[in-house]
Formats: sequence, structure tokens, C-alpha cells
Amino acid sequence: MPSIVWSRFRKFGNNGDEAGSEHSGEKPIGQVLPAEDVGPGGLSFEEDTAGGLGRHLGVMSCTLLIVGRIIGTGIFSTPSSILGGVGSVGASLMLWVLGFVLSFCGLFIWLEFGTMYPRSGGEKVYLEAVYQKPKYLATVVFAVNAILLGFTASGCIVSAGIILVSAGQVATVWTERGIAIGVILFATVLHGFTPRTAVIVMNVLTIFKIVILLFVVVTGWVVLSGKTHIADPHVNFRDAFAGSSHSSNDYATATFKVLSAYGGWSNANYVLNNVRNPVRTLKIAGPLGLGICAVLYLLANIAYFSAASKAEIDASGVTVAALFFKNVFGSAAERALAVFVALRYVLFRLAATFFRPYDFTVDIELAKEGIPLPFGNKFWASNWPTGKTPVPGLIIHLIASVIVIIAPPMNVAYPFVLDVQGYPQQIINFLVVVGLFWLRWKKPHLHRPFKVWWPLAAFYLVACVFLLVAPFLPPNNGVGDTPPLPYYLYCLVGIGVLGFGVLYWAAWRIILPKVFGYELVPRKDVLEDGTVVTSFSRQKVQ
Repeated sequence: MPSIVWSRFRKFGNNGDEAGSEHSGEKPIGQVLPAEDVGPGGLSFEEDTAGGLGRHLGVMSCTLLIVGRIIGTGIFSTPSSILGGVGSVGASLMLWVLGFVLSFCGLFIWLEFGTMYPRSGGEKVYLEAVYQKPKYLATVVFAVNAILLGFTASGCIVSAGIILVSAGQVATVWTERGIAIGVILFATVLHGFTPRTAVIVMNVLTIFKIVILLFVVVTGWVVLSGKTHIADPHVNFRDAFAGSSHSSNDYATATFKVLSAYGGWSNANYVLNNVRNPVRTLKIAGPLGLGICAVLYLLANIAYFSAASKAEIDASGVTVAALFFKNVFGSAAERALAVFVALRYVLFRLAATFFRPYDFTVDIELAKEGIPLPFGNKFWASNWPTGKTPVPGLIIHLIASVIVIIAPPMNVAYPFVLDVQGYPQQIINFLVVVGLFWLRWKKPHLHRPFKVWWPLAAFYLVACVFLLVAPFLPPNNGVGDTPPLPYYLYCLVGIGVLGFGVLYWAAWRIILPKVFGYELVPRKDVLEDGTVVTSFSRQKVQ
């Protein structure tokens, strides 16, 4: 199997015209384009890629982009909730391996789509390519999910808890909420007006994150060797599956958290308009970035389990890394790590434009396609007010994040946020994989610089189905991991968000035009930076 999979990478190598072209995937201006080369807003490839920063990201930058996005707060916080959900160290480690396998399967699927359609936007582009009718439905549903659930509240919540730990303070509800809001507000304002620091911070911070994880891994090896004061570093690995849960719901919910921790392997797909030689770059940077993170994640989990008991890890909440350093090096090291992780997250938000292009690139792409948004599409597609940084896109996610920080109880906010973001994303992933098979069947002659081995896509599809069904099955404890909230609530919220997208589309495209007797007439506008935007005017029906 490996030879079959990796042969796909060599099919279009550096010497091939497809991979070697600096503008692979582009069509000459003025040429009549096939339907798949035109977005729902009528933008050609050249129009879609016009404006912005141009193609300035290479293999190294894209690899760091992926690594920097994947290694977030998840690996420092989620191992405790995953262990608490599945009940045993062995089951927890197996889920991290499963998450790695599923992420690689997903990566290969996204590589096929990304090399076929080398445009910014990720899943937005792929859904539009497959589900072209009803027009704009896939785009609007994806837009609603991206805007309403594209928040970064989870990291803010983690940062608030870690800051309080580092200060040796006991948190009250509103103290923690206030700190979380302050973190994202401060970072958003600074990032919106200091765009040139983003690339520097991205590269430096990614290296720091790799270094800190490597330090955890190496320290774990030392602990396992028995050369520290940890009494029995192997206790968690004896009878490792003792206490494992027998509930599908527990495993599905924990898998969402694992996949969230691995989230970011498709990061480069969102900024392909800015990538040099996107086909070749994507095929190298994707597997390399995810592979680095997967190895570090698995070894870091082993290190955590070597330095603390199951009960300690389960009770550590979102500060499992701090617990590790406390047990190995003492309370001073715990606080030092807490300060580092908190500072790391603030800097992470400063580099949001590059670490999480999903947060702003998708908004820009949606605005460019003509999706109706408050204050008009031109505003959201613009770089107001600096002319360099997409401040409007950052504002959208600032508002959504603040709402999520305030709304649920703080003790369940972090796991609930991860779950509610994960479920609709799995629905989108399911639709993307189904679309892959549909395109293979309906359009077998489409140019595919990379072609995923179909059993991997089938395995990913089966996993998506399981992750969509299992959360509705009652967990062992009957309440899930976010009491007092019902265990199935995050699924309903996720489905509700996508359902709202359908209603929004129906109101925009069908109901309001019929009620008020007008039709939507598209036109193309060019912004000051050269960005081409589709806008709609209302024309009375005679």
C-alpha cells in the first residue's frame, strides 16, 4: 500500500509540466473556461486570485503554516479530557493513533481536491465544485458554519486558566471570562494593526512550539528511564486498557477532541492563491507538516502518562502540561510553563492571519463570491482600515469568540466548544468525501495531479459516518463530558447552524425575491487592491 500511495506524489514530479509550472492550475485570460474553473459567483481563476499579497509562500513557509496551526493549545490541554472520556491510558493512546491515521486519510483527500482546484478557500471550493445545484446553497451553508463556528474561544479559555495558574490565583467565573476576552481583544487589535510582524512571529513561534514539545518528549524518556524522582513511571502502562469505556458516544466525543488537536493539516489549502507552485508545494508541505506533529503528539502523550497518575491527569483539566512539569520539576516549573503557554497563545493570536487562514481567508472568499453579509460584501472582502490586514474578518471571529466565552458555564466551555465545532465540520468532511467519489464517477477525465488511493478515502468516509452517528448514543455515565448540558446538545447545535445556513440561503435566493418581486443580477467590481468581487443588485421583475 505505501508504494501505491506515495507513487501518487511522484506521478507529477518536479520535471512535469503540471507540477513544475509556477502558476499550475491557471487558465489563460480570455479563454472560455469550463464550469469547474468558475466559482458560483462567476469569478474565473484569474479573477479569484487577483489582488492580495501574490504568490509568496513556498514549501518551508507552508510546512511551518501547517505545523504552527496544528500545534496549538490542544496537545497541552486535551489529553486529560480524552483520558477522562475513554477511561484508560491504552484507549487514549489508540485514539491519538487513530486521529493520526484519519488525519492522513483526510490530508490525501484534500490533496486531490487542492491540486485539482488550486484556489484559496479549502472546503468552500471543493463543495462548490461538487454541489453546484441549487446554486449558492453549498456556499451559504459553509459560510454560516465558518462565520458562526470559526471562533477561537477554546484557546482563550485555556489561556485564561493557565494565566490564573501561573499567578497562583483561584479563578472566579467572571475573572476567567474577563481574562479570556481580554486575551482575544488585545491580540486582535494588535494583529489588525501590525501585519508585518505576522510572518516573523509565525516562524519563530512555530520553532518555539516544536522545541517545547521536544523538551516534553525528551523529558518523558528520562522519566521512563527511572532517573527522576517519579516513583513508578511505568504504572500507567501496566494493564493500560483497564477501565476502558464501552460506550460509542465516549469514543466518538473523544475522537472529535483528538481530531481538533490535529486540526490544521489542511491549512495550506485555504491560502493557495498565495502559494508558489501550489501543486508541488501542497504535496510536500502537507504530509511533512502533519507527520512532524503526529510523532510529537504521540510521544508527548506518553511523556504525560509517565509522570502522573490517571487520577491526576483526569483532574488536571486543561493544564495537563503544567501538571507534567510540576511533577517532574516542581511548582516553579509549572508556573514557568503556564506563563510560556499563555504568552504563546497571545502571540499565536497575533499571527492569526498566517496560523489560522481559515479564520479570515474563507470570509474573504465568501465575500468575493457575493454572499450577502452585513455592511456589504466589499467591506468584508477589503483590508479596511489599514489596507494590509483583513481587520473585518478578524472582527467577525472576535464577536463570535466573545459570545462563546460568555454563554456556556466555564467548567464545560472548553470541551463543549471543541465538540460543537467538531460535529458540523464532520458533516462538511463527509460531504467532501462523498463529493470526491461523485467526481471520480461523473468526471473521471478531470485533471488530477494527485489521486488518493480509494480505500483510504473509503476508510475516512466510514469514520465520518461513525462520528456523525455515535454521539447520539447514550454514554456510560448518561451525561457525557459537559454536564449539566445534555450529551447530544453539541450535535444539535452543529446541525442547527447548518440548518440555519439552508434557511438563510432560501430567504436570500427564493423567499425575499418572490415576496418583493425582484431578481438578483450579478456584477463584478474591482477593489483598490485589485481584488475582484461579485456583487448583486436587485432588479424589479416586470
